[in-house]
Amino acid sequence: MTVTEIREFNRFYTNLIGALDYSRHLYTPYSLTEARVLYELAHSPGLDAADLRASLTVDAGQLSRLLLRFEQDGLVVRERSATDARRQRVTLTAAGREAAGLLEERSRESVQVLLDRVPDAERPRLAEALGTVRALFGDPDQAPAVDPARSRTRGAGTDTPAPRVRLRAPGPGDLGWVVRRHGVLYAREYGWDARFEAMVARIAADFGADRDTAVERLWIAEVDGEPAGSVLCVRDSAPATARLRLLLVEPSARGLGVGERLVSECVAFARAAGYRELVLWTNGNLHAARRLYRRAGFTLTSESPHRSYGADLVGQDWHLIL
Repeated sequence: MTVTEIREFNRFYTNLIGALDYSRHLYTPYSLTEARVLYELAHSPGLDAADLRASLTVDAGQLSRLLLRFEQDGLVVRERSATDARRQRVTLTAAGREAAGLLEERSRESVQVLLDRVPDAERPRLAEALGTVRALFGDPDQAPAVDPARSRTRGAGTDTPAPRVRLRAPGPGDLGWVVRRHGVLYAREYGWDARFEAMVARIAADFGADRDTAVERLWIAEVDGEPAGSVLCVRDSAPATARLRLLLVEPSARGLGVGERLVSECVAFARAAGYRELVLWTNGNLHAARRLYRRAGFTLTSESPHRSYGADLVGQDWHLIL
């Protein structure tokens, strides 16, 4: 694989998409960037402007001008956040939701035009190829499109099994591993100080000292036999409520669907154990985790600013009715 080959593919795909008229996105008055903003607002109600900038990597000035135009056109309402006066909440109006719905409809029709050119028997191969590209380029949300135990990674003269992912119960030393990896990764990726690691240590210690495996459980994810992630399900103080905690995915395991499997396992266990609700608390800057929670059916119910671990953060409560 060379730089030239990737650039050639980019030109091919750009021309392919251009044939469907993305110059004004999908025969609507909106550019591609405008369409992306409408999509995010439609699928994540009540986003802050800062969240939009982070998730779309849009320049702050460009986003401000775009939102002003949307506001003048009656597509969005901008209000000061009730929990943090420094943040601006952006919400679609009825007209905005209609515009987003039109874009969604046109987008599906456009993709169907492309898909109709692929025979049914070849579509699983297409899905696998798309998933492979996303995973190799570091998409943290991308799970393999086929069973990892059966897929193969082919290179020059190789036929190597893809990484094998499995979840297991904790063994000796795993609680310490969970604490250490949380401390290392959150310091490296977010700059959080030792107080975060201390909090994780308290959670792990409480679970290790007093747990009822019938209603509380910790899972360790392994990739090719090496620890690669964790999640914890424990009783909450509210009746019939469980709490998801300590979700972690190692950077080397991102793109293999590890996070999605951990969250799904936690949800399934909580439901089978008889809980009626599963809750969690996270911070607004943990975008990949929040996408996992949203896909699993969790709803953001409240948020508030706080300063913890040496950083200014926005804490969020998420709930899932089981």
